[in-house]
Amino acid sequence: MVKKRVPLPGRGKRGGARTIVATNRGDRWFFLYGFEKNERANIDKDEIKALQELAAEYLAIDDQGIELAVSSGKFTEVHDDNQA
Repeated sequence: MVKKRVPLPGRGKRGGARTIVATNRGDRWFFLYGFEKNERANIDKDEIKALQELAAEYLAIDDQGIELAVSSGKFTEVHDDNQA
């Protein structure tokens, strides 16, 4: 799991949001949770544990399972238009 700061319009990264993503540090990245930093400081230990369990489940899904989840609307695939 990785915690990333995300800038919000007019507020930059420091006043923006935090996102929690699951990754195999390769081609798999799953957005798990996000929150504005002005709404809460961080996530607690119980939430971290639950997100780690969810991350492990998502990262264990094979390519066919991901395709099915995307086609059924359970997952939404996001593309970075700036990447080649």
